[in-house]
Amino acid sequence: MIYSTNRILTTHAGSLPRPAGLRDQVMAKSRGDSIDQSALDAELKSAVAEVVRQQVGAGLDSVNDGELSKSNFTDYVRSRITGFEQRPAATRRRLEITARDAPKFPGYFEANPRNRFLGAPTMPVCVAPLRYVGQADLQRDLANFKAALKGVSVSEAFLPANTPGTIEHWMANEHYASEEEFIYAIADTMAIEYNAIVDAGFQLQIDDPDLPDGWNCLPDITVPEYRKYARIRVDALNHALRGIPKEKIRLHVCWGSFKGPHADDIPLKDIVDIIFRVNAGSYSIEASNPCHEHEWRVFEDVKLPKGATLVPGVIGHCTDFIEHPDLVAQRLVNYAKLVGRENVLAGTDCGIGTRVGHPTVCWAKFNSMAEGARRATKILWAKGSKKKKAAPAKAKAAKKSAPAKKAKKAAKPVKKAKKAKKAKSRARGR
Repeated sequence: MIYSTNRILTTHAGSLPRPAGLRDQVMAKSRGDSIDQSALDAELKSAVAEVVRQQVGAGLDSVNDGELSKSNFTDYVRSRITGFEQRPAATRRRLEITARDAPKFPGYFEANPRNRFLGAPTMPVCVAPLRYVGQADLQRDLANFKAALKGVSVSEAFLPANTPGTIEHWMANEHYASEEEFIYAIADTMAIEYNAIVDAGFQLQIDDPDLPDGWNCLPDITVPEYRKYARIRVDALNHALRGIPKEKIRLHVCWGSFKGPHADDIPLKDIVDIIFRVNAGSYSIEASNPCHEHEWRVFEDVKLPKGATLVPGVIGHCTDFIEHPDLVAQRLVNYAKLVGRENVLAGTDCGIGTRVGHPTVCWAKFNSMAEGARRATKILWAKGSKKKKAAPAKAKAAKKSAPAKKAKKAAKPVKKAKKAKKAKSRARGR
């Protein structure tokens, strides 16, 4: 775990641009198509080494493998666990992230059907005990990342992994007796991956968009009901993380990466205590888009857990505009003034590698974030910047001295009158 001790450090949420040919092979494998595995392994090793060098070159301090081996940040799990079968999606309840927006903006989703996030025509249904079977793929990822880090200097190396609550979004249950038993079974299954990442010497990033965006998937639920729903899933996640020191864990949460209205995202203030319930040492939150940028003010009233760091998204995927470094710096300074400069790292709203219009846009955003962090550092480490708490004491001293100044001012006319009377008396004596 790292702190911004002498300057604002930089990181990101995970997904980075994939070379076109590599992405095609990874997607083919995820579909179950026949591929040349040895050729894919060789290309992955080379691509991971290159993407690590690109991150360092872009000014990132905390880097990962770009998630290059994964079809996406959630569905990769399908190839690493067993105990389910694919069924037509129409036969099962599917949690849709746009379920709150769709009834309010039907015309928008009719015009932009791809933004509806309906997913694949089939979905996994759990029909037997869940087991982790992804050891080979996981060990390949660990080995590729270790090899890529040789010869480069970084402050931190992390690998992301999916959470039980998010996996539950796309997997139905016909085997376990209850919803809670099912979510804990997923937790026990994924704990194998979590521990392997930490045992390999890397920071574990837990990707849990479910924590905020589950609200969008359940349009008929109330805030109190949702808080209960979220707490159960956080408790299951903590069960999976048991035994891992919290300083080895970063939690990433967001409100979903889909491009749409986001008119009913649950406010951060309504779930921030549940987010901090996760046994993590660092918390990465979506914070740079039009729906959530204002929520830095939540930290005027809410304190970070002791010893924790905050990684607000200061660049994002909702637009291909390149955030100006001064805007990045402004966002960082807003958070640093509330939670302490050493406790803030610059981050991204979500993984932006596959969510912006072109890889060059992604890397330009990172360059701007690194420059913005440098500008924020100049502001936050400027001479006298640590003396801001002295102002109240000075004001208090000034307030205390005010009555004395007032009394001194009032005494002046009296003293002047006495002097005049004395002079008049002397004149008569002459």
